[in-house]
Amino acid sequence: MPPAHTSPTRWCYAALVFWTALAAAVSSEQPLQPVKKASYSPGQAIPVSCLNRTIDTGEHIQDEKGQLQYIPFPTCNETNRPLELYFGVEKGKTSNLFNTNCTIPFITDEFFHLLEFYIHNDAPLTCRIPARPLSGGETEVTSSPSSTSDDYIPIIFALAGNLQKSHVHIANNLNILLHAAPRATHPGVIDSATAYSISPLNRNTRIVIGDALPLRLSIRWYPTTNLPSGWTGVGGHLFVSTFVYCALCVGATAACCLVYFRAVEFPQKLRRYGADRMGGDGGAGGPRGGLGGYGYGVGNGYGFAGGNRGAGKFD
Repeated sequence: MPPAHTSPTRWCYAALVFWTALAAAVSSEQPLQPVKKASYSPGQAIPVSCLNRTIDTGEHIQDEKGQLQYIPFPTCNETNRPLELYFGVEKGKTSNLFNTNCTIPFITDEFFHLLEFYIHNDAPLTCRIPARPLSGGETEVTSSPSSTSDDYIPIIFALAGNLQKSHVHIANNLNILLHAAPRATHPGVIDSATAYSISPLNRNTRIVIGDALPLRLSIRWYPTTNLPSGWTGVGGHLFVSTFVYCALCVGATAACCLVYFRAVEFPQKLRRYGADRMGGDGGAGGPRGGLGGYGYGVGNGYGFAGGNRGAGKFD
């Protein structure tokens, strides 16, 4: 049989079908979407975990994979849970005004020795919090290759106090400062955090093994990484209001002085001056008194002029 010849119409039809199918496949493809990461909502709980250390030397403990081991913060007696912070909330569930209470009910022998390391700064109380909510509803992670990884923010509790042979004094009032990332770029993300004892010289508690350790935490959140200026003490700043205040003080002082002078001092001086001018008419000097108006006049006796006092000496 002679070879069959394909007509040009079939070739055009086949090409049209091919390009139509290709265009449909390309149009059905969706661009790759970036992975949406979780973010905190206001009031969401933030777990705190701390680096596990040995009580002998204070060295950190690693797991079988060589990763740093983190354990939950000690349990608070008020909530029966490890310490938790709340995103954007400065007043916790067990708060008094703006202070969150976390009482560690029992200080074991091991934890007491760790407190000695923490206070003496041989080994700090190194903790961390998740920068974003943990995936899958997870509340804590016990190991991580680094405490400064993208998933966690380090928070070091700088405990202050005084070590004694049989007990320790711990400044149990602490400030906790947390910075959120800018909302415009990373909403619901924690950027950095720190914690430190305040008033270690006059606000501390005596702790021995078996005691409870009450922690009073004053928590402050900042919406950006910038700290607001609040210093107005010695070496403070000069403002227009300062000069206005000084000017008002000077004006008020001058007004008070003027009122006192016109209402009290000046009338008294005027009365004394009038009494001196209208004084005694006897003795030398005429009606102003003796000696031409200067000094006191001399009468007939040894006394003062200015009346019918008679002659002679008056005792």
